[in-house]
Amino acid sequence: MKRMHIHVAVEDLNDSIRFYRAMFGNAEPAVVKADYCKWELTDPAVNFSISQRGAKPGVDHIGIQVETDTELAEMNARFAAARLPVQVQTGTTCCYARSDKAWTVDPQGVAWETFRTLESAPVYGHSRDEAMAQSTAHSQTSGACCAPAQSVITMRSRA
Repeated sequence: MKRMHIHVAVEDLNDSIRFYRAMFGNAEPAVVKADYCKWELTDPAVNFSISQRGAKPGVDHIGIQVETDTELAEMNARFAAARLPVQVQTGTTCCYARSDKAWTVDPQGVAWETFRTLESAPVYGHSRDEAMAQSTAHSQTSGACCAPAQSVITMRSRA
């Protein structure tokens, strides 16, 4: 099953947890950290997360979470077929999880990711400086919590 992913940057995590808990019918979060909270709901099917990770408040990025490598490959093939700019990341740590993912940017500049979570992680993930050092293009990450900068997102091979 694919699940919509929405990540919202917030100013006050506790107030936001109270608000979204009420919004989601008092559903308990799947993950709660000092700077991050995530719900994995089935109705509606959404991975909804909030954090205080440096971005200005509002929608940080949107994505689609998949369960299998095959689903991830299918999603990435859609990007390639549409000739969208893509940055692939494998085994990356972000949002207290290790994942394989691909990033693109929509025409409005909104960061979109497709990802498969491999396992939980004890840390939030790479800082922007660490991500910059690890990036093959050696470029800074964008405003999205773990997204590479738009300038790092390159056209996938059309082979």
